Amino acid sequence: MRLTTSFLLSLPITLATADQQPQKPLQSWLDKAKSYLPNAATSPIASTASKAAATTVTTLTRENWQSVLTPSTTDPFTGPETWLVFFTGGNKTCYGRCTSVETAWNESVALLAADPSAPKLASANCDQSPVLCAIWAANVPTIWHIALPITGADQSKPATTIRIVGLNTTTTTARDIVKIHTEKTYEKRPVYESAMHPFDGWVAKYGLSTPLGYTLYAFANVPSWAFMIVISMGSRFIM
Repeated sequence: MRLTTSFLLSLPITLATADQQPQKPLQSWLDKAKSYLPNAATSPIASTASKAAATTVTTLTRENWQSVLTPSTTDPFTGPETWLVFFTGGNKTCYGRCTSVETAWNESVALLAADPSAPKLASANCDQSPVLCAIWAANVPTIWHIALPITGADQSKPATTIRIVGLNTTTTTARDIVKIHTEKTYEKRPVYESAMHPFDGWVAKYGLSTPLGYTLYAFANVPSWAFMIVISMGSRFIM
């Protein structure tokens, strides 16, 4: 009973003290609670940008990339048709580190959509389309700036110019991606020249892109212990 009486007598003093000083512990607790809330609940902008990207960006797959990345005009005087192709991945190919870059990409899509001179946009997820990424020899996360040439009146076709812009998984922002187009930051990158060039490389010219893509994909998925067994058996056979 004494304990209860003492507690009741001290309660007004406690409340008065709380009114005079208070709320650092309470505010600290609220801030901590907010930190446990999912980002999606506090970021409607990111959610809206993601929806905009879904309607503006063409998803590339092994089956459709050649038909999608075709100039939409035959007028040679319009110049090359520009594309930005965003390569990303999940846990397998990007080790779960591409989420921030994907958010920046989605936000940049909304900004680029307001620019009438903006390039066409496409994306590919290397977890979902591994053979496509093998065909292109694409790393993630990257943006490929592609200038698709228009076939001339004499049926001649200039080379397809590609420049690859690497993206930092932690610091890349939507503004950085928009600058690839608005400030032509892609020009700081060298022109891509490789046997694996998806349009002009000798692998593509000889029709070997898809078979090689499947081969590279298969080798990438062979466990290391299987290679060790093959090497061990081979060395025994030779000896």
